[in-house]
Amino acid sequence: QVQLVESGGGLVQAGGSLRLSCAASGIIFSATTMGWYRQAPGKQREMVATISSGGITTYADSVKGRFTISRDNAKNTVYLQMNSLKPEDTAVYFCRALKLLNPRYNYWGQGTQVTASS
Repeated sequence: QVQLVESGGGLVQAGGSLRLSCAASGIIFSATTMGWYRQAPGKQREMVATISSGGITTYADSVKGRFTISRDNAKNTVYLQMNSLKPEDTAVYFCRALKLLNPRYNYWGQGTQVTASS
């Protein structure tokens, strides 16, 4: 059974920091691209950051220089360190596990709320 369990969300003042974690089970974690996405009320879900199985990272322009994605294959966990949070970062943050070949899968976590107050 596949599980992606996010944690670390919460309420923080603008300028503050949070670290999100996503613990995965039931997937071939070391061979999987992991990502963080977010969805604010009334908006579409958007990519925040991804990290490939080889450690290559991508970031949305809006978070570059403030957020850092990392992974620990020994713990089957992906992290998102969020610094200098802004009110516009407020959203539900989702973890995603994507593998395109042999086997192919695309799983999402249940989401964790991040609120940055002004």
